[in-house]
Amino acid sequence: MPRKRSMDDDELLVRLRSLTAQARERAEYQRSQVELAIALQRGMLPRDLPDTPRFHLAVRYAPATYGLNVGGDWYDAFTLPDGRIGLSIGDVQGHNIEAAAFMGQVRAGLRALASVTSEPGELLARTNDLLVSLGNDLFATCTFMRLDPETGVLESARAGHIPFVWATADGKSGVGEDEGGPPLGIAPGFEYPVSQFRLTTGGMFVLLTDGVVEGPSMSIQEGLDQVVRLAGIAAVAGLEAHSLAAAVIKGAEQVGHEDDAAVLVVGHDSVDRTA
Repeated sequence: MPRKRSMDDDELLVRLRSLTAQARERAEYQRSQVELAIALQRGMLPRDLPDTPRFHLAVRYAPATYGLNVGGDWYDAFTLPDGRIGLSIGDVQGHNIEAAAFMGQVRAGLRALASVTSEPGELLARTNDLLVSLGNDLFATCTFMRLDPETGVLESARAGHIPFVWATADGKSGVGEDEGGPPLGIAPGFEYPVSQFRLTTGGMFVLLTDGVVEGPSMSIQEGLDQVVRLAGIAAVAGLEAHSLAAAVIKGAEQVGHEDDAAVLVVGHDSVDRTA
């Protein structure tokens, strides 16, 4: 004979239904927040890249897909008023909508100030002071480069960001050893040293965020070594920039990261090939 359901049983069922409904609402809200943050990120990334005869740009971007870890990685490439090319890549602290929105402020600030001064060190210093004045608690790491497509001169400054990777067609490769400054948005008045390179031999420059090279399954040094190997192979084999960008972002899957991953590749032809 079936047991007669008591009042306590009814109350328990009501509470369970209520808790289930609340959990479903929270899950829907969290999912909508992630979707909004990803939409913000994608909407702020550039759709078109500068195109020059000797230099070839390629990008890849993979948003975080684990839980609510939606961060603020970005890349950018644009033509400066004097015809040179500005290149930036960076990573905002945090994994939420605020981080994605702050990323937009950093990127927009860099672009706006680059119309006043594109000298990489001064540009980062001005952007840093601007972000501090906004009173936001977040900070960002960043690399900004200025490329002269006529002379092949590349100038670079870093704000707490991981170094770039380079490789040339004559079999040389490595990790950039340029001196960097602190992240953007921490305190005013910092200076950012500038390093200069002249790209005469064909090869690759790779800018990336830490989600590409660091995670639970791989240390940052191991990740950078992996990118160095890929860039070296691509440079010697004469592969196109987009092929290397695709290989680097694919390799990022091995780090087991829970973060965004962004890659910006600058492929450069030898001076002799364009003579």
